[in-house]
Amino acid sequence: MLFRNAARTATGTGDRADARRSFRTGLRTGALAVVVATALVSCTQASSGGGPDGDVPAASADPAADRAPIEENTEKAENADDADRAERDAAAGEPTAEPTPGPALVRDAFATLQATLGETCTPGAGDCAYFLGRVTRELTELDEAMRADDKGPGHFRQPLADMKALFDKVGDDRSEAHLEKHFSAIVGTRDGVNAWMQGHPDDYR
Repeated sequence: MLFRNAARTATGTGDRADARRSFRTGLRTGALAVVVATALVSCTQASSGGGPDGDVPAASADPAADRAPIEENTEKAENADDADRAERDAAAGEPTAEPTPGPALVRDAFATLQATLGETCTPGAGDCAYFLGRVTRELTELDEAMRADDKGPGHFRQPLADMKALFDKVGDDRSEAHLEKHFSAIVGTRDGVNAWMQGHPDDYR
């Protein structure tokens, strides 16, 4: 009786020990399987670029390299603004120069000279300052127009010679008393230029 109980006890104890060994072996096998599966998943994600950070671009190793394009674009924009501002300031600071008119056309200068044909004065009466001064001025402007004309001064040789002779005689003195001394020369030159122009209608019409 005691032998059978001891045998059963021994047998029961041996079964339990075998069970415990089998359980521990199963645990180790399961844990190993989990470790292997985890390693395989990690390798797959690394090779395919997956994982929670797979879509996030890698940050540059040099932060200055990431800032360089932004700083360069900012500098270009600032330089462009500075150039535009300098151009506006320069334009605002430049005085607007009025163009200097050139000599009048021959026909225009002659038209104003013709307007004096109906006028005259009496030397010594005190009414010659305006008239003689105006005729002298009109002849001067006609002389300049003829010399600047596209036909060239050679085309106006006669009137230019007559006006030069008058200007040499009168000089720069435009006082009334001085002009009265040359009354005949001034009026005669005016009438002579008018007669020449009448014979050259293409120059004044």
